[in-house]
Amino acid sequence: MCESRGGLRREQSQIRMGLRRPTLTWMLPMPACHVVTACSTPSALDRLVEVFALLDAGEVHGDFETFEGQLHALVMEVEREGLAKRLAALDMDVPAVIVGDEVHVRAVRCEGVYQTRAGEVRVERTLYRTSASERCICPMELRAGMVEGRWTPGAASLAVWAVAHLTPQEAEELFARCGGMTPSRSGLDRLPKALSARWEEQRTRFEECVRAVEEVPAEAVSVSVSLDGVMVPMKDGGRHRKRRRALRDGKETRGPAGFREAACGTLTLHDAEGNRLSTTALGRMPERGKKTLKDTLEDELVQVLDRRPDLEVVGLADGARDNWTWLDRVLPAGSRQVLDFFHAAQHLERAMNTAHGEGTPKARSEFQRLRLLLRDDVDGVSKVINALAYQRRRHPRRKALQRELRYFRRNRYRMRYADAQVACVPIGSGVVEAANKTLVVVRMKRAGARWLIPGGQAVLTFRALAKSGRFDRAWDLLIGIYTEHIQPLSAVTRSPRRRAA
Repeated sequence: MCESRGGLRREQSQIRMGLRRPTLTWMLPMPACHVVTACSTPSALDRLVEVFALLDAGEVHGDFETFEGQLHALVMEVEREGLAKRLAALDMDVPAVIVGDEVHVRAVRCEGVYQTRAGEVRVERTLYRTSASERCICPMELRAGMVEGRWTPGAASLAVWAVAHLTPQEAEELFARCGGMTPSRSGLDRLPKALSARWEEQRTRFEECVRAVEEVPAEAVSVSVSLDGVMVPMKDGGRHRKRRRALRDGKETRGPAGFREAACGTLTLHDAEGNRLSTTALGRMPERGKKTLKDTLEDELVQVLDRRPDLEVVGLADGARDNWTWLDRVLPAGSRQVLDFFHAAQHLERAMNTAHGEGTPKARSEFQRLRLLLRDDVDGVSKVINALAYQRRRHPRRKALQRELRYFRRNRYRMRYADAQVACVPIGSGVVEAANKTLVVVRMKRAGARWLIPGGQAVLTFRALAKSGRFDRAWDLLIGIYTEHIQPLSAVTRSPRRRAA
């Protein structure tokens, strides 16, 4: 037994004999980065066993908060010891190994540092390569499924989840307060971007696999599809160029210069009473025509209708023509189209303000009257159009009235709100509006935030998976690409074949 362990035993004996009061200084953990070496001090597990022996004997005294912190740190050290031993057992120190159909020969044995849920561990491992010019591989990392070369799967999962909801700096501070893993802010920033790039490479296949295991609830009677856009501050949005151009043209230089439109989409299942059962949320960074979001949302709808063709389909959106052009194309024949009631009400309010004066009692009363007609009367949209046409004839020079009249005429068949309420289907696009806020606004529109496409898409991808209850299934698929089957080769009988270019 090592000398320090003997000192520990003597201290324990003295405590039990009443010669000294118990102290927990010996509980203090080893440095956070654990190294697998010959034991010269008591192992963390041995010290943890001694703590429980003292607890059983009622010989632990002092401040509880201090004890709680020390016990947690000691448990983390035990976990690091176990993880380091397990990783060491996965190492292969042989002359050569086969990965796939290629032979890799032993190159060097060295120490590696890995981030785990309990903190950093150092492990001796062997590296292999096919030729002197190629990058080495580590069988231990491939067998353990190490993510991006230094994160255990569990640690990477926690890190990505945290950054999907918090900034890297906030996540770093949170982990420091929790005790255990100690990632840096820069590491937390890089990891989701790397994983998002891997996800995008196989996104279609991954999404198909995630959807394949999902069931449509038996109580579902309708499914609503909605999409919308939300402005995001961009690093490459040309903010300064736009402001200079506005200044040159004598225009106002304030406003959202440097912003571009990200896209959010939702697919929601409803029961017979119109209650929401589940929502799948999607988010994409700015892209011409929202192509990726639209393709994915269409795949989601097709998957649901393949399983439940009896569902009533409802298309929900505001008045943007691009949204309805896409919905007209993808919605099955006979689907119900509903223009968001709250957007329609905003247009109606603008029309009444134009006709009667903004904020006047007459404008407010007429707006409230027509709003209720539009929402609850079976022929409400026709009555609103007639009222607007009357005001247009009274005020032929007010172009805003003509614009609002065209808006209602163009969308009249999407404003059958009374029929929709009888059918217990939604008349508002609140779900996709909420997706705008929860996916984009809350996380990405903080003070001083500016985004590039890769970093923003990393946040949106994992945040959408989390909000849709799909994160764990998606994570299992994603980390599978980091695992390889390694076959040891005791001796090389032929020249190692180089990896094909």
